[in-house]
Amino acid sequence: MKSLKYWQSINLALLEEMRRDERVIVLGEDVGLPGGPFGATRGLQKEFGPGRVRDTPISEAAIVGLALGSSMSGLRPVVEIMFMDFITLAMDQLVNQAAKTAYMSNGSYAAPMVVRTLAGTHLKSGPQHSQALEAWIAAVPGLKVVWPSTPADARSLLKAAIRDPGPVVVIESASLYTSRGEVNVDSDDVAVIGQAAVRRSGGAVTLVSWGGAMARTLAAAEILAGQGIEAEVIDVRSVSPLDHQAIGSSIRRTGHLVVVQDANGPCSVGSEIIATAASRYFADLAAGPSLLCPPFAPVPSTPGLQTSYFPSPDAIAAQVASQLSRPTENQ
Repeated sequence: MKSLKYWQSINLALLEEMRRDERVIVLGEDVGLPGGPFGATRGLQKEFGPGRVRDTPISEAAIVGLALGSSMSGLRPVVEIMFMDFITLAMDQLVNQAAKTAYMSNGSYAAPMVVRTLAGTHLKSGPQHSQALEAWIAAVPGLKVVWPSTPADARSLLKAAIRDPGPVVVIESASLYTSRGEVNVDSDDVAVIGQAAVRRSGGAVTLVSWGGAMARTLAAAEILAGQGIEAEVIDVRSVSPLDHQAIGSSIRRTGHLVVVQDANGPCSVGSEIIATAASRYFADLAAGPSLLCPPFAPVPSTPGLQTSYFPSPDAIAAQVASQLSRPTENQ
């Protein structure tokens, strides 16, 4: 085991996969000698050369289009889109083309490509660099979407995405980039896309979260433990496909569900989790599920307002305590 920062685990995964498979290439703005805007591709061009680690023009549409064409030609490109907000500029190539390549070609072509992008929540970068848009992408058939919340998962999920036969979007959290965690660097650890992880066991309430919100959800669980409330915390890890079975198994044990996310509430991944829980596990729920998310408004530019915009550990803990105090149907 080795202690690595989140961004170092991403860098390690790219290094290992490029050494393992010469078809893996990296494309993006300043991914070459600068090592990417946040350091995740540092040192890769020095080892593999500009042919496999290519700096591109500032055009997200061109970058993803290049990746799609090269993936259909036998390569396995990994694209870096600097901020998730900018993925909107490549939605035609990603949503209308890459996601449908295998389907429309009857399996004659595949698009084994990865789009890495950074969610700038908590970076205090204003409304155009701080959005969590995972629901937009997760709603598209043919795309897989993963979002690691630990350095170990940052490595294992990226490795899984690179080896996947189809297009995968890997969302990374700016708020976690310098966080540290233990990574088993001696093992070729490849995650299973579509499998959630239990970060903390408990029997009082099920807390579900992912990405940058996971750290605050775990902090809330610590606060609740001090109040005698043991929460079970589930890290979704794979936004699409979702591991509804893992969430349902936890609900059957706890009878309560609270979902925490950094995206806005309407038409969101959290809404989908709650809708599925209400339809499949209604009899197991002792109270109505809750969704904690930012208000339905753009992310504020002012740092102080932006901090209060996203759910805090105290707010999460307060919501759980309130839900557990509600009378059940049987009372």
